[in-house]
Amino acid sequence: MNVVMLLYPNLTQLDLTGPYEVLARYKELTLHLVWKDCEPVRDVSGLRIVPTTSFDDCPQADILFVPGGPGQVALMEDAEVLDFLRRQAAGARYVTSVCTGSLVLAAAGLLTGYRATCHWLSLPQLALFGVEPVPERVVIDRNRISGAGVTSGIDFALALMAQLFGEERAKAAQLMIEYDPAPPFAGGSPSSASPETISAVKALTDGFQANREAVSTRVAAALKH
Repeated sequence: MNVVMLLYPNLTQLDLTGPYEVLARYKELTLHLVWKDCEPVRDVSGLRIVPTTSFDDCPQADILFVPGGPGQVALMEDAEVLDFLRRQAAGARYVTSVCTGSLVLAAAGLLTGYRATCHWLSLPQLALFGVEPVPERVVIDRNRISGAGVTSGIDFALALMAQLFGEERAKAAQLMIEYDPAPPFAGGSPSSASPETISAVKALTDGFQANREAVSTRVAAALKH
């Protein structure tokens, strides 16, 4: 099975590498990191990742995957990327995302009428595209599977593997990577964080989030015409 994982400038690398770590443990899967060309791609923090194939040479996906990150905003109005995703989704068994990757799928019209999740800061924007926002770490709706913010990509990948290969093999992969979260602090989600911490995080991202929402609003309006 071919897993086509979109790689793009200014993504959040853990959205991609968390699921990659899980999926790479299954011999039935061939993972492809795809971008417009095969030059190294810089993530939002400067980590460089090399694509394994280009859009033109990419095989048909059995599993199509889109990670999130600040670079997602530009992708929502990138016709080449959106057309590539639509073509791949048409033949894919599963269409998937982590974090704000779901907004890219939504911009391509691939989540309309589905339930999906996203990073909590951007979750409400899914509704602009006719998507039902669900504040859960992993959301499965028919053949659409989405993970919430960043670290939930590991949960997403394990849930996907359970769908494909059964719960026991997914449990074995979870144990192999010693995925047994015990964070040093409570408050890793808005449901458990203090109002002060939530306010501080929102203040740090207000400007960027305003721009992301403006782009989502514009793209969603254009999609409806």
